[in-house]
Amino acid sequence: MTVAGTVVAAYGRQYRVELADGATVLCVPRGKKSELVCGDSVLVLKLDSEQGVIESLTARQSLLYRSDSGREKLIAANVTQIVIVVATDPPFTDELITRCIVAAESQGIGVLIVLNKCDLADRLAAAAAILAPYERLGYRVLRLTARQDASPLAEHLSHHLSLLIGQSGMGKSTLINALIPDARARTREISHALHSGKHTTTHARLYRPSPQSALIDSPGLTAFGLHHLSSDEIAEAFVELRPLLGSCRFRNCRHDREPDCSVQAALSRGEIDPRRFAAFRALCTEID
Repeated sequence: MTVAGTVVAAYGRQYRVELADGATVLCVPRGKKSELVCGDSVLVLKLDSEQGVIESLTARQSLLYRSDSGREKLIAANVTQIVIVVATDPPFTDELITRCIVAAESQGIGVLIVLNKCDLADRLAAAAAILAPYERLGYRVLRLTARQDASPLAEHLSHHLSLLIGQSGMGKSTLINALIPDARARTREISHALHSGKHTTTHARLYRPSPQSALIDSPGLTAFGLHHLSSDEIAEAFVELRPLLGSCRFRNCRHDREPDCSVQAALSRGEIDPRRFAAFRALCTEID
């Protein structure tokens, strides 16, 4: 008899699956090929109280992944909100933020940006200036200091399956440990079961901060390739461009140097942030 469960950790061809009663079993998939990720809903054939076989995958509501010209890396499934963590220190650029937002928008996933380490007052203004264009576009920016109080984030997680994502050093682990006090203990337990101690930094893990929320912690990122998207899909993922698409003179307008381009006209009127437009063109050039 099979039972329903959720993948809460993925290690190569081994998966930790949480069942409806809260128990977890270590599973392997049936068949040689496996492309399961945290957040996936699956049906499991239990072999005993600790082991099982994943029989099938339930249809995904969303799938976040990154890709370069040669390969794809699945990140998380069924996510309803992506939480991008940046900090006043170390410094960050907005390129990774833009790429994460494009990936989220392409899947219809909500976006929350967390600015951590706001107690560093001398660096707060510079960090806030980088995030200002996103706030003007309607993206939520939450300011906090995880070491002091992470509760403001907890309120935004309710009724969501959220993905916590960002560069290393931004304070994601501090946030996780503040929101889920037993996170380290649970990770050590799983690492012991799999005879490995590396999973805290190299593998995604799903936690439940409350009965109404779930949070996937992902390894720190340095790049987020978007080669799986077309230039049209990237344009749609820039919310400020959406109302303008389809109103250019040419149907296949690249919004670069073409005459009577509605996007270029809005840029010249100051209605589009130049940094955002430069990021858009850079992404289009990269995938082309």
